[in-house]
Amino acid sequence: QVQLVESGGGLVQAGGSLRLSCAVSGRTSSSAAMGWFRQAPGKEREFVGSIRSDDSTYYTDPVKGRFTISRDNAKNTVFLQMTSLKSQDTAVYYCATTGGPAGGYYYWGQGTQVTVSS
Repeated sequence: QVQLVESGGGLVQAGGSLRLSCAVSGRTSSSAAMGWFRQAPGKEREFVGSIRSDDSTYYTDPVKGRFTISRDNAKNTVFLQMTSLKSQDTAVYYCATTGGPAGGYYYWGQGTQVTVSS
């Protein structure tokens, strides 16, 4: 059973930084794509970025240049380093990985709250 557990969220001032972690169990984190998503109050969940098994990364435009996804294979953990945070980055952040009969992001963590104060 694949399980994902996020941590590292909290309250930060605008312009500050946070690093989120996603601990993976039941699978090697590098064996499949890992994605980060976020959901702001009253909005739909949106894709933030991903890291593939070949370590290539992709980011959506709102976070490009500010967020970085990386992994520590020894710890089976994926990270989301967030810098130059803005109030619009306030959201619950989720990590996810692919799987399931139809592919796509199938396994999800419980989420961690990030609040950016202006």
